[in-house]
Amino acid sequence: MIQQAFGRLGPMDLAIRAATAADHAEISDIFRQASLSNAGDRENLLAHPELLDFDAAWLRNGRTRVAVADGRLVGFATTRRTDHGAVELDDLFVEPAWMRRGIGRALVADAVAALQAEGAERLEVSANSHALTFYESVGFVADGTVETRFGPTPRMHLDLA
Repeated sequence: MIQQAFGRLGPMDLAIRAATAADHAEISDIFRQASLSNAGDRENLLAHPELLDFDAAWLRNGRTRVAVADGRLVGFATTRRTDHGAVELDDLFVEPAWMRRGIGRALVADAVAALQAEGAERLEVSANSHALTFYESVGFVADGTVETRFGPTPRMHLDLA
């Protein structure tokens, strides 16, 4: 457990653990709320509601971790191995009411520690432009851009070695 993670509203107890199938509904709700919280993405996402469904298959592969603050699931992160030996941060979502309290940072730190223990050397992410400053603040470096369904987005990496 991460004791006394400080945020806007004061101290909280934060624990990060492996997600289970029982977490699917809460994760799906966070995924949808956080995705729609960015005004610049909302119109495109609402036009493609299938993109707002969190696939439960991610919970079966053991690579999704959840953040529980004060007894409540408030965020999650999912990683996956890539074909070129790196690891992709596929999901990093925090319930909007809990944003800017250190939960995203704690989820990244948890992923980094687990990946280092596995011997991974690099964590990569296609960073939503709304999250670019956050990723830079936790040590990711921009590599350029990649084309996504909704246009170009920054591509970043974090060296783990």
